Amino acid sequence: MPKSKTRKKAVYTAPQKTQSVKVSPRWLAPVMVASWLIGIVWIATYYVVPDMPGLSTLSNWNLLIGFGFIIVGVVLSTRWR
Repeated sequence: MPKSKTRKKAVYTAPQKTQSVKVSPRWLAPVMVASWLIGIVWIATYYVVPDMPGLSTLSNWNLLIGFGFIIVGVVLSTRWR
């Protein structure tokens, strides 16, 4: 069997990149969890005490406000590293 030819030039190697680890800001996790909790408590309070003076005037907008807080928490969770 014939012998294969050896390669004359060096094999290309890509330059090494230093990876920088991204770190979340310190405020992100507490704000994220607080947003979830505020949203859940807001919706639960609306269902448990619907005749509360401040909440009864908003009627079904309370659901939008509660889910808005929860959605903000979910959006912040995508930024967490």
